[in-house]
Amino acid sequence: MNDPNCIFCRIVRGEIPAKKVHEDEDILAFHDVRPQAPVHFLVIPKEHVPTLYEAGMAQHRALGKMLALAGELARKEGLADGFRTIVNTGRVGHQEVYHVHMHVLGGPEPLGSMLSRKT
Repeated sequence: MNDPNCIFCRIVRGEIPAKKVHEDEDILAFHDVRPQAPVHFLVIPKEHVPTLYEAGMAQHRALGKMLALAGELARKEGLADGFRTIVNTGRVGHQEVYHVHMHVLGGPEPLGSMLSRKT
């Protein structure tokens, strides 16, 4: 399934350029155009699934691969000391693009957050 108006479907089809991190038959990973961290990329299924509400067992291969490859892709992008993954779902979950996607974020911590950490 593909949505002709979905920005992520358009990236999958090559209509909109993206700085790709990974691509295979099921998923595409690419850098976010509005990064919220030094490293911020998105991992999406190539099949259009609007939200996790609509996802089901038919998408288990792509969704499982998204999680299974997160660590490998994060290391490839230089995140050796950890990262965050975020999947926003629906309006209340602050989902902006209605195509399932996982944010992978990380990078050097700001000095203030390191100093305030309890040891």
